[in-house]
Amino acid sequence: MPRTATPRPTLRQEKTRWAVGHLLIGVDEVGRGPLAGPVVAAAVVFPANVRRIAGLRDSKLLSAAQRERLIPRIRERALRIGVAAASVREIDRFNIRVATAIAMRRAVRRVLDGLDAWQILVDGLPFPELGYPHQALVDGDAHCASIAAAGVVAKQVRDDLMRRLALRHPVYRWETNMGYGTEEHQQGLRDHGPCIHHRYSFAPVAQTTLW
Repeated sequence: MPRTATPRPTLRQEKTRWAVGHLLIGVDEVGRGPLAGPVVAAAVVFPANVRRIAGLRDSKLLSAAQRERLIPRIRERALRIGVAAASVREIDRFNIRVATAIAMRRAVRRVLDGLDAWQILVDGLPFPELGYPHQALVDGDAHCASIAAAGVVAKQVRDDLMRRLALRHPVYRWETNMGYGTEEHQQGLRDHGPCIHHRYSFAPVAQTTLW
């Protein structure tokens, strides 16, 4: 007799399986693409019976004002929050993927102490360099509150940092571009060259040192 294909679990079934007897640790990062500044990761753990936070979704779809309003709600309802970064020196030394894993590992480590049963969920694809057993969830920030909250926290922390750095290095307009390679940022690079907060391993920055 022909074998019957085993139906693939639905996302709802997968999330239920992950959650049984475990606290979910949602992990997300912000800042892989910019030309300057660190990559920042956050890990968020909600209690099993946490109430849904209205408006919580992918941080990229939220305005700065919306994220600002969500942060206190996330902090109020989260069991634990861990935030960490990998510096521009680590990005240049190891590469952005490894540096991202370093930031995520540091964030996870900050929430693990005292947790007996946990399951890590990472946004996107599996991340072997993370160093912890985990499950990956494509578009996780659209399906998992812990991942979405981690993305919002990481985004808010990194944006605040870039705005503070912009006060010291106003020529790059980081208060508006957060270190991404916008035309105004690259014009600042052409006119003034890179500073210590730039990622020299990224081509647009490296090219300015050759002029």
